[in-house]
Amino acid sequence: MNFEIKQTDKEFYQEYLQDFLPENIIDIHTHCYEKETVHSEKEQDSRLAAWPLLVADENPIEDLMETYRMMFPGKKVTPCIFPWIEPENKIVELNRYVLDCAEKHNIPALLLALPHWSAEELEARLIERKFNGIKVYLSFAPSYLPRDEVRIYDFLPPSQLEVLDRLGLAVMLHIPRSGRLKDPVNLGQILEIEQNYPNLKLILAHVGRAYCEEDVGDAFEILKKTERLTFDFSANTNAKVFEWAINAVGPQRMIFGSDLPITRMRMRRITKNGKYLNLVPKGLYGDVSDDPSMREIEGEEADRLSFFIYEEIKSIREAAINTRLNKGEIEDLFFNNAHRMLGLS
Repeated sequence: MNFEIKQTDKEFYQEYLQDFLPENIIDIHTHCYEKETVHSEKEQDSRLAAWPLLVADENPIEDLMETYRMMFPGKKVTPCIFPWIEPENKIVELNRYVLDCAEKHNIPALLLALPHWSAEELEARLIERKFNGIKVYLSFAPSYLPRDEVRIYDFLPPSQLEVLDRLGLAVMLHIPRSGRLKDPVNLGQILEIEQNYPNLKLILAHVGRAYCEEDVGDAFEILKKTERLTFDFSANTNAKVFEWAINAVGPQRMIFGSDLPITRMRMRRITKNGKYLNLVPKGLYGDVSDDPSMREIEGEEADRLSFFIYEEIKSIREAAINTRLNKGEIEDLFFNNAHRMLGLS
């Protein structure tokens, strides 16, 4: 694990996070994996962002728990874990490792599911191995589909939704398509899932990938009519989007997630022309010159950069202040909502 807590980080934590965060936290969105499993000779799916694996080529459970200890002094953080999303040919090993970690540490876990699994196969895996739900991802859609033609049902088929609905389990959904949350196909299928599978617990990761205000459109006007749809905050730092989401669906349908280890990145995110840019210290993550989502900075500005996860929580704090959340509602964001969604006792 290659990071340290600097004085800048300590000051950031004390100023923005320490008194804001409750003592008990559930992190509903974490990847847990070993280096030898995720690295493969197969090229990465071109439909995926390239920069996240620059942060950590592994995140075994020991590193994850140590990250919480170092980053959140005085807090007890319980993760909900699931594998890294590649490679597809190592799904069995990826899921086995996560389940072993969950059983050893008595923490919740999600099964990384493939869309070609039959309903019977998915149900057997969920029940026999005691997962709290599934994680699905657009890279498992048929490879012939271009990025902007992938639909939710291409990697989360109705047959699997029926299983999750019958079992009352959660699904962590990273929505596809460059239109992100405002995309009409995404919105239509989200509403269908809400209507047709009332016992399923649908979580839209990253506030529906609305990293910029331009990603929202009229989505919250449409989605505020839902009754169960929930968002997680993971790997997003847009306080205005958080504020809109809270106003649309209420604090009981928003959940803290980190997307660790990605959010160990030392960075600050800005938006420009409807795109996000990750500002990172020059040279820290290798050559990022060909990645449009990354921009290097140096000198005093770079020295002031803290962690992605700290920036995320600072933005949640800003949204909580602007929407006038009380202490109990902040505890809902960081603990109670996840506890309920995951069916924890």
